Amino acid sequence: MKKLSSAKLNEFFAAIAASRALYLPVDNSRGKAEYKKWEAGVEMSRALNTVRSAKDFFFPQTENLMEFKMEGKKVEVVDTRSEAEDFVIFGVRACDAASFKILDSVYLTDPVDSYYKTRREHGVVVTLACGKPAETCFCGVFGIDAANPEGDVTAWETEGGLMLRANTEKGEALLEATAALLEEGDEAAVQAAQAKTREILKKLPLSDLSTEGLGVGKTAELFDRPEWKTLSEACLGCGTCTFVCPTCQCYDVRDFDTGNGIKRFRCWDSCMYSDFTLMAHGNSRNSQVERFRQRFMHKLVYYPDRSGGTFGCVGCGRCLSRCPISMNIVKVMKTMGGKN
Repeated sequence: MKKLSSAKLNEFFAAIAASRALYLPVDNSRGKAEYKKWEAGVEMSRALNTVRSAKDFFFPQTENLMEFKMEGKKVEVVDTRSEAEDFVIFGVRACDAASFKILDSVYLTDPVDSYYKTRREHGVVVTLACGKPAETCFCGVFGIDAANPEGDVTAWETEGGLMLRANTEKGEALLEATAALLEEGDEAAVQAAQAKTREILKKLPLSDLSTEGLGVGKTAELFDRPEWKTLSEACLGCGTCTFVCPTCQCYDVRDFDTGNGIKRFRCWDSCMYSDFTLMAHGNSRNSQVERFRQRFMHKLVYYPDRSGGTFGCVGCGRCLSRCPISMNIVKVMKTMGGKN
């Protein structure tokens, strides 16, 4: 355990940024936190969560895959990837850190997604334990401890500075590289901070939310429930919930004619859209109720079925705060799981 005094925080950031890119939550012009590259004068946001999750660093919203150069009948495939930068993401919360495991299970399973894999290898994740969880938080429902997040390095805010614990070889190397700024930490201070956070978590409105009635083996029981129609009636199909979700992994692959060849790229897609997985014969889910059911069955039943019981949600609460008609996974869990 190491300690970084508050007075040395910017020196710490500068030391990291001297050898690699450093990204951290920064308040934008609307007072919302989003990840920005650190440079001198940039102040870290104290917001609980960024508007969009840290998954952007490993699975960006848009990404060039390759280009095709054509000359007559000759087609040249061009790999457009450049050397990946080494980078550090600072201030990742426990929910977002847990989402990386879900993304890993999709993109690092054969056939491995080499684009995602490269970013994971070059990235170092420094998590920050939550000090003041919000009323929309329910990560504990899925076994995530907001007071003890995973990551290459875990940080806790305590009086006078940060306590830092390396959890991986990457984390050890990061703290070793900044050792001149660190001193021996106080385990008791960390335990006190954890206890305070856990007391808050117990009192949150969603602390007693249950996954009973959901998960492995529930497809047949839940698929044809009439409540899906009622729940989906107000849904606008806007896809906001999927774009702020740290675990959504769907994408579309598109080609763009540059006038001098074809550029192939991928971009996030949403199962809530009417043209999602559109094929020549049409769409396999033609109604909003079918699309709505697909989204939540995937999070709460299909993914657990093939992932040893792990749910496809990390309880970050972003969909609760961003949905324009206040329809979210919590309402679905309470209705379909039969728990209020």
